[in-house]
Amino acid sequence: DPGMAQRMDAIEKYTARVVRGEVPNVLVNGVITIPVVVHVVYNTAAQNISDAQVQSQIDVLNEDFGNNNADKSKVPSIYQSVDATVGIRFTLDRIIRKKTSKKSFSTNDGVKKARTGGDDAVDATQYLNMWACNLGNSLLGYAQFPGGSTATDGVVILYSAFGRTGTLIQKYNLGRTATHEVGHWLNLRHIWGDANCGNDVVDDTPVANTANYGCPNYPHLSTCTGSPTEMTMNYMDYTDDACMYMFSNGQKTRVSAVFAPGGPRAKMAL
Repeated sequence: DPGMAQRMDAIEKYTARVVRGEVPNVLVNGVITIPVVVHVVYNTAAQNISDAQVQSQIDVLNEDFGNNNADKSKVPSIYQSVDATVGIRFTLDRIIRKKTSKKSFSTNDGVKKARTGGDDAVDATQYLNMWACNLGNSLLGYAQFPGGSTATDGVVILYSAFGRTGTLIQKYNLGRTATHEVGHWLNLRHIWGDANCGNDVVDDTPVANTANYGCPNYPHLSTCTGSPTEMTMNYMDYTDDACMYMFSNGQKTRVSAVFAPGGPRAKMAL
């Protein structure tokens, strides 16, 4: 989609202006509240997760983006000065339940469309749409970055990695899959920049060799230039739920560009 490529490039240039301080940072002292619509798309009874499980995911998002998660004390001293309170609050607006004949969904956005067995998004200019469903190919979730179609805007999470109570799988039972994917929805990239020693366009996250899995011991050393250790506990890595527990100040600034006047999600900050 050449149009989407152009929009994302424009968003990146605008984000750079915010980082340079040319546009006011709307998250410096304020809190932005985002209403959330959760679509529970289920084929079996187990996939029809409870209201309590859905609410537990909203609670996790508020803790992680509000920097009041119980495990924040684990942040190593070397990173404590950049440990960020992003300043975003999430409220559950409604839960929509949709029974489907589809056994599982993929990354083709089928779960986001009623005509393909899913459920249509609710006004994505005003709401964060989250779909909880069964995903194939061992996929935990995926997100749409700012700049895409409003018809498919939002995040998709495996029903058994959604929230921290109820029907959940081991290692992904603390709701951090959604924290990670909502990070993408807010224009955050993977900590390793999707390349060996790649660039996530954030200055205070050390350059990482590649994705980290499991629960790496600290310090996890990097061989990348100018980066002795890796921030494996950042929500934008691929570590287990129990081993990710921080965003950085640079990531917060990047998120603020999404809501700044002229940003791709500015309407939500009004």
